[in-house]
Amino acid sequence: MTTDSIWSYAQTSGYAEGLLLTGFTVAAVDGTFGHVDRQVDQSGMRHLIVDTGGWVFGRSVLVPVGLVTFIDPEAREIKVACTEDEIKAAPRFKTDRETLDPEYLTGVGHYYRSLPPRQATTT
Repeated sequence: MTTDSIWSYAQTSGYAEGLLLTGFTVAAVDGTFGHVDRQVDQSGMRHLIVDTGGWVFGRSVLVPVGLVTFIDPEAREIKVACTEDEIKAAPRFKTDRETLDPEYLTGVGHYYRSLPPRQATTT
C-alpha cells in the first residue's frame, strides 16, 4: 500500500464504481472481524465504517479503502491487508463527525500507512 492510495481502492481489489458494500463481511489476514455498516465514497477520503459487533466491545472502526485487497460480491466478503490486532490498535472511531475531521482522518491514514505491507489475498 502506498501513501497516495490509502483512500482509494486498488485497481486489483475487485471494486467497481457504484458497488454497494454495506452488509459485506470484512476479514483481516488472520480472521473475520465485522461487517460494513457504512460506506463513505467522498472523493479523496473513501473509507468503510466496520461494525465489529462483540469482537471489540461492540465498537466500530474506520478502515481506509486502500487496505481492501479483494472484494467477492457473490460471497459478500471483503479482505483487508492488516491483522485483527492492527485493527484493534487503530485510532478509535466514536462518531460520524470524525469522518469529516481532517485531523482525525490524517491520523488514521498515518496509522494504516505505518503498517507492514502485505500481499493481496483472493481466497
